[in-house]
Amino acid sequence: MNIKEPAFTLGVEEEYLLVDLQTRDLVTDPPPSLMAECVAACGEQVSSELMRSQIEIGTKVRADVTSAANELKALRKVIKDIANKHGYAPIAVSTHPFARWMTQKQTDKDRYIDLTREMQAAAKRLLICGMHVHVGIEDRELRIDLMSQLSYFLPHLLSLSCSSPFWEGENTGLKSYRLTVFDGLPRTGLPEEFTSFAEYERHVAILIGAGLMEDASRIWWDLRPSARFPTLETRIMDVCTNAEHAASMVALTVCLLRMLYRLRRDNQRWRVYAKMLINENRWRAMRYSTDEGMIDFAKGEVVPFDQLLAELMNFVAEDAKALGCEAELNRLPDILSQGTSAHRQIDVYERSLNSGHSQQDALIDVVDWLIEETAKGL
Repeated sequence: MNIKEPAFTLGVEEEYLLVDLQTRDLVTDPPPSLMAECVAACGEQVSSELMRSQIEIGTKVRADVTSAANELKALRKVIKDIANKHGYAPIAVSTHPFARWMTQKQTDKDRYIDLTREMQAAAKRLLICGMHVHVGIEDRELRIDLMSQLSYFLPHLLSLSCSSPFWEGENTGLKSYRLTVFDGLPRTGLPEEFTSFAEYERHVAILIGAGLMEDASRIWWDLRPSARFPTLETRIMDVCTNAEHAASMVALTVCLLRMLYRLRRDNQRWRVYAKMLINENRWRAMRYSTDEGMIDFAKGEVVPFDQLLAELMNFVAEDAKALGCEAELNRLPDILSQGTSAHRQIDVYERSLNSGHSQQDALIDVVDWLIEETAKGL
């Protein structure tokens, strides 16, 4: 099949939480000067988020994983250095270990005001952060086709990036509690399957025409065609606290898309499975991360995650070579050996409790680890 190869350019967004270095709680009302300094240093690459305790950064359009990863580190460092001057620190994590959403203050932007007016408590409790990876795919039809196929791998991406085991001071028993919060909004979860970009546009037009949303940016699926750019935007991942892990997740995302493109180019395709099956793996990723394996639908059985990861890396080996991201991809097993952020947070917490600390002090120890790990290698 004669399909022009996409550019596979990259843009990566990360959301951070700002903590007070004295209390380790969130900074509910940071001074305007902090954001002004960040904007002066980073321009449009930094922006406020729904809560004032959140800050978002985004890379420029990058040609390869290495340059995107280097820019992520550079942006993290700028935010860290500016926040430190104010007595704060950013943590790259999807939920704060003990902060409470009801005490947060909302950013004064029309978009956010409209969101909370419409969604009420479902939006007001969105004290969560994510990492979004945009991959440049210029052809609209290819974008829609690859969206359907990549859905199979979304639980795998979540499993490797889990960083939200705590919520309001409790160990939730989930490695990614974030999605239980986000799934309270409409138009979330796994993406729908469409036969063409025109069919996707018709569905979007119905919701816009009915006055339910102003544009396609109000569709918050785990994977979506970007409303602003000619990209597929993967949104399922938690924020990776470790910057090297983040780079590996970006590499895996773009390599999977190139692999799926390569199959279509050769008149093949990845089988599209029912959402009820993929949702089982999505839940397993939220609950267990990499601990208990996932369902291999072809085999009809749960397979250990290290086996699945080895298969994934083999599938995309030639794509990593073509895209120049072999080093980042080959570091994926480090996530299994070191543990995801969620695993390591729980380990810090349990070791602190076992040493005789109170629950609150153990949670503060987790925040201290998050501050250190976020800044590692910058």
